Amino acid sequence: MRASLIPLCLLAGGLAQAQERPNFVIIFLDDVGYGDLSSYGQTHYQTPHLDRLAAEGTRFTDFLVASPACSPSRAALLTGCYPQRVSVPGVLGPASKSGLHPDEITIADILKGQGYATAIVGKWHLGITPPLLPLNQGFDEYFGLPYSNDMWPGLGKDWPPLMLYRGNEPVEEVKTLADQDQLTRRYTEYAVDFIKRKKDGPFFLYFPHSMGHVPLGVSEPFKGKSGHTYYGDAMVEVDWSVGQIIKTLREEGLDRSTLVLFTSDNGPWLPFGDHAGVSGPLREGKGTTFEGGMREPFIAWWPGRVPAGRVSDTFVNAMDFLPTIARLAGTTEPQDRIIDGRDIAPVLFGETDVSPHRYFFYYWPRQLQAVRVGDWKLHLPHQHRHQEGAPGVGGKSAGQVQRQIGLSLFNLRRDIGETVNLVEEYPEIVERLLRLAELARRDLGDALTKTTGENVRPAGKVAPPN
Repeated sequence: MRASLIPLCLLAGGLAQAQERPNFVIIFLDDVGYGDLSSYGQTHYQTPHLDRLAAEGTRFTDFLVASPACSPSRAALLTGCYPQRVSVPGVLGPASKSGLHPDEITIADILKGQGYATAIVGKWHLGITPPLLPLNQGFDEYFGLPYSNDMWPGLGKDWPPLMLYRGNEPVEEVKTLADQDQLTRRYTEYAVDFIKRKKDGPFFLYFPHSMGHVPLGVSEPFKGKSGHTYYGDAMVEVDWSVGQIIKTLREEGLDRSTLVLFTSDNGPWLPFGDHAGVSGPLREGKGTTFEGGMREPFIAWWPGRVPAGRVSDTFVNAMDFLPTIARLAGTTEPQDRIIDGRDIAPVLFGETDVSPHRYFFYYWPRQLQAVRVGDWKLHLPHQHRHQEGAPGVGGKSAGQVQRQIGLSLFNLRRDIGETVNLVEEYPEIVERLLRLAELARRDLGDALTKTTGENVRPAGKVAPPN
């Protein structure tokens, strides 16, 4: 269903009131870990603009994305669904024959149907052919890369040329690391320009950065500025970018009419060492269903609506963005399909500290690997990546080994690092979570048990050539 088929559902008061609806900005980093912001414990470098965002808004300490990898995490954020439900369970490459189905309804679809101007600036990674690109998923404008910035010939792999897109058309090849150095600056300039052009609103800006995914790009003014690692320099530049967005909102008088949501797609790519982030107190990183792979920094900012200086430990997740934004825009999430996210506006606005979620399922990619209820998290037996030995330096990966975890129960409030297995001490909790795992398998499927989900929708497919 495309945006034109979504009813407007305007609030009482008609078009005039619709114009008073908030603008929305989602800033979505890449491979940034829980410990990579100074407001989340980073001490080697500072992120002052993000620190100010947290001081003027609410910082969340128990926020999850729906996958520990790029494409599925983005699919979940934009559709409000587990990536397994929309059949984007793994990372898509330049040769992938599928992507997010055009009939899926994204945040951009909903807002475009409500009269919003919509733009994506940065990394898409949900399909490469024109029917699967952003302009067919609810966005009016697109400037950025179609997939990860390491999927290019510069790394010696048999990749096609990496192209910058405007709209649905490739317009410029990213040939060198020097070209990658300009990505954050160029994205930021486009995003600022979009806000200025659409300041009479309402507008939706989805800003998925390419950084800090390897290969890292850092423009000249920020090289060495962190005083730490090259990754730190990339983070300082991303922090500057956030500052530019907030500065523009203030200068245009939009700060009190704009909700800004800041987070990242998954945890750090640990084997890259000084070109990777850190998980802080969390276990493991990208590509795992431990908290280090899926728990992210999350800051909500809307002066006058989101409480300032608040730190919340209420559990929320990235799938909640769609229903929350839909309700704030005066409509609802789609009613003709399952949506896994929940409206968290009462949590964002400090009206409640009760999570709307009874449970959460950790999948990677099609394997159900863990189940959570409240503070309890049960890992089901599975293999996982582990960083063993010294990590890489200078943008080189040291590689990872595979380890096996057996049935393991952790209390995340008391043991955020998932170190003490309580499976023997709490058999009744284990049984409760195992029953929920069976529900998840019937609903979404599970490659570990070779179960086909009953409520999985199809992926978008690349059409064969004529």
